[in-house]
Amino acid sequence: MSGAESPSPQSLRIDKWLWHARFFKTRSLAAKQVSEGKIRVNATKISKPARTIGPGDVLTFPQANAIRVVRVVALGERRGPAPEAQALYEDLSPPEDQPRQAPLARVGARPTKKERRRLINSRSEPLD
Repeated sequence: MSGAESPSPQSLRIDKWLWHARFFKTRSLAAKQVSEGKIRVNATKISKPARTIGPGDVLTFPQANAIRVVRVVALGERRGPAPEAQALYEDLSPPEDQPRQAPLARVGARPTKKERRRLINSRSEPLD
């Protein structure tokens, strides 16, 4: 190997970048999302996985049950660990509209079988 390192590229395919940044588990899943037209680059819908992106581009795409908006900060050389992947972008996603509901806290002891039957029977009685 020579001592000179290759300069980092100025642009990278969007499917490869989404995979490097760990938004999708496989590169083919990222390419599928792009092909289906579910990803926007700088507010423009794209449908070709070979579309190149660079630092400063803003990507909008669905992930799980949320819409993600991220700004590309760096391109990356490989699909590395999560902290390395998180350094590739700045998250611009709006905060969730609805706060997550905390699990219901148990109040008191568990009802006895007799109390459960009484509760079930009170629910099934017709209201006049």
